[in-house]
Amino acid sequence: MTTQLEQAWEIAKQRYASVGVDVEEALRQLDRLPVSMHCWQGDDVVGFENPEGSLTGGIQATGNYPGKARNASELRADLEQAMSLIPGPKRLNLHALYLESDTPVSRNEIKPEHFKKLG
Repeated sequence: MTTQLEQAWEIAKQRYASVGVDVEEALRQLDRLPVSMHCWQGDDVVGFENPEGSLTGGIQATGNYPGKARNASELRADLEQAMSLIPGPKRLNLHALYLESDTPVSRNEIKPEHFKKLG
């Protein structure tokens, strides 16, 4: 940290301490708190099951978010980047439409190996 940043950090810790907050302890607790990420945040709910299909079922997303992942490789890279910046334990929630298979898979046939690349 730079000297100016370190000074600002010390001032912030003192201010929080004045209202009873132990910043170092709060950060230790945050390091133990799992953060859940949803895979759909990376591609605006398009998925890889039928990427050319339209969004249906009342989903309130357009699938047109600028900068969204366009394929599974980009989503994996984006998730890896995000996970590297988020401290503590992490979880990734995967939906069925993010499975990767060369052939169509019925919902009742989906297995963990269909998500092996993303998991």
